[in-house]
Amino acid sequence: MNRTPGTAPKARILRIELRRSVGVWLGALLLLGSVALLQSLSGPWTKGAVAWTEQWTSTAWWDRFLMAFLWPLAVAAGAVQGLRDHRSGMTELLTTTPRPPWQRAARTAGALALTLATAYLLLFLHGGVQVIGNGGYPHLRWLPILLVGALALAAAAWLGMGVARTVPSALTPPVLTMVTLMAVVLVHDTVTRGAFPNRIVLLSPSLAEVHGVFLTVAWRVNAGQTVWLLGLAATGFLLLVAGKPRARLLALLPAVLGAAVAIPLLPAIPERNYVIDKAATALVCEGPVCVTRLHERELAALAGPEGPAEEALRLLSRLPHPPTSVRETVPAWPADGWQPSAPPRPAGFVPVDFEERALAGATRDEALRGLLAGAGTAPCAVALRADATEEEELRYDETRAVRELAARTVAAAWFTGELKPLRGTSWLRADADRLARPAWDALRALPPGEQRERVAALRSAALRCDGDTDLLTVLAARTVPAESGTR
Repeated sequence: MNRTPGTAPKARILRIELRRSVGVWLGALLLLGSVALLQSLSGPWTKGAVAWTEQWTSTAWWDRFLMAFLWPLAVAAGAVQGLRDHRSGMTELLTTTPRPPWQRAARTAGALALTLATAYLLLFLHGGVQVIGNGGYPHLRWLPILLVGALALAAAAWLGMGVARTVPSALTPPVLTMVTLMAVVLVHDTVTRGAFPNRIVLLSPSLAEVHGVFLTVAWRVNAGQTVWLLGLAATGFLLLVAGKPRARLLALLPAVLGAAVAIPLLPAIPERNYVIDKAATALVCEGPVCVTRLHERELAALAGPEGPAEEALRLLSRLPHPPTSVRETVPAWPADGWQPSAPPRPAGFVPVDFEERALAGATRDEALRGLLAGAGTAPCAVALRADATEEEELRYDETRAVRELAARTVAAAWFTGELKPLRGTSWLRADADRLARPAWDALRALPPGEQRERVAALRSAALRCDGDTDLLTVLAARTVPAESGTR
């Protein structure tokens, strides 16, 4: 068999370096520890539509979230590896060999970077296999997020090697690891608090929690972090091969230049770190029913003559100025802070929000009642986020949310003729059911024309979302006129 000269020796040297380095063991630790954290422990990465096994972008994003812990491990591996020659007492001997120092350093550093990057890619593939099983939206726009993460581990390992080569002490690995861990965790915890400028925060490769399935990391973040990490990796490698103080001082130049280019490129405010994925939010329609491409797999169960969407439109046609289509809505980004009420919304279509999990995976009956809830409107009382601040918690009115849920449940029952709880509302269901039953009985006792007027008034109030109107009161006694809402 014909082989390129030098191929076999290079492959053999790489295998030797892999056996001698700590990279294989640390790569296994990195992989198994990350899988155990993501798979075994309950956290924000396991919940709702943004779970780490639901969509490709979410998987890559959550892997970058773990970088707060993986990066210090990579620095530790590099520092331990960088002390190998010092521990063996071969430093002076190796300086007398005719082979340039960078060649030997390149093989050792390359083997370590390859091991860590492979472990990181295997972590992503572990989640990706589950994404395929869950029917995730296939695309490749997650690739930059993943590659920046792999680059971050390689840069951290090389930096650790370079620092340990410069300061060959047994204390270097633990001290360097603790400093890196404290710095990354501190920056990670202050992402949303404004304690540091956003551009400085983004010098850490660890991303914040996933904010929504329609978001992706902005190209400026990927580009800026790539430049910075390449400079950091170059500095680490130059420190590894530098033999004189002047060379070590010059080795800092790539990191300084990388930061000088990256910092102006990175977004100035946290809200610009992420952007709407326009390809994922493009609408796919079947008749009057439209969903985003991200949730295209839900279209078959929702649309069609026998689907719940057209049935909901037919039932809603009993009201004045009824909606004519069903359309998935995409939350705006950047969000203008959390507000107790949603802004007014159009009346021409029935909104669908799979991200709230009220319709995803629902039966036909559950989906129909979900579309008819509130007479074909979205909730006005916005759910409180898991990461809500203390001020937002104080502003949240749970009583109003319970009363609204009761009114929305009764409105759906008026169209179907049967009072049943709405899907995805278990945490408010018991209190809402106690209010919904008497309101439902009172509504059914009215003449048909009066029932229709009160449901129409509820729809009008729900479209306005002015924050002052109680929907259950509107349903019990028609206090506001029935209007068509904003078109």
